[in-house]
Amino acid sequence: MKVTFLGTGTSQGVPIIGCTCNVCKSNNNKDNRLRSSVYIETGGKFFVIDTGPDFRQQLLREKILKLDAVIFTHSHKDHICGFDDIRAFNYINKKPVEVYLEEYVLNAIKRDFFYIFDEFKYPGVPEANFHIIKNEGFFIEGIKIIPIRVHHYKMPVLGFRIGNFSYITDANSISRNEIEKIKNSEVLVINALRKESHISHFSLNEAIEMAKTINANQTYITHISHQMGLHNEVNAELPSNIKLAWDGLKIEIND
Repeated sequence: MKVTFLGTGTSQGVPIIGCTCNVCKSNNNKDNRLRSSVYIETGGKFFVIDTGPDFRQQLLREKILKLDAVIFTHSHKDHICGFDDIRAFNYINKKPVEVYLEEYVLNAIKRDFFYIFDEFKYPGVPEANFHIIKNEGFFIEGIKIIPIRVHHYKMPVLGFRIGNFSYITDANSISRNEIEKIKNSEVLVINALRKESHISHFSLNEAIEMAKTINANQTYITHISHQMGLHNEVNAELPSNIKLAWDGLKIEIND
């Protein structure tokens, strides 16, 4: 399995125009983060988890030409609002894109991209086949996907385990039963907004403690805000098997 981090950032704490803090002035590309998303290649199939507002830019940067399915974690705009750009894969593949999501996420897609669902569609609108998922395992093209129910304050969100890879974003709590689903993953990706506590996201220390509980061989932190600090300085403080992810990071995982 190959995983590419399309983005590792968040809308929270985004620097404003004219900001002159150390993160804004950094020449380290790892301090420049687009909204969180990953691209997964496994078993000859290609999936993306979430399509944020930077989706098109991320696809162009990584020269991505193949996409079999989109999987959504939840309905917040920084995770769905690039959905229109799946139309490029309609053109390339000459077929709809398969989309897997909870029903409330589909309702948000219907609201924000209403023209996809019009009876008389304008030529060239995105084409998708929607599949409602629940907190139960499902298959995409023979690849098993295990949903992980987490909570983003009071909002239900899904993380996913695919083989030995587990991906969790926008969470500040995970129940014991759900933790059992992802224990001993080879690679865990988990969100941490900043060092300070937050009402709906793990802090860095909370993410570290969760990573230790899950006991993955390697953990990467994602959904990182501008408030976290400089990439190299924060990484230097972390255990050797827990690191900040960065946009464009590519990893390989045993299937």
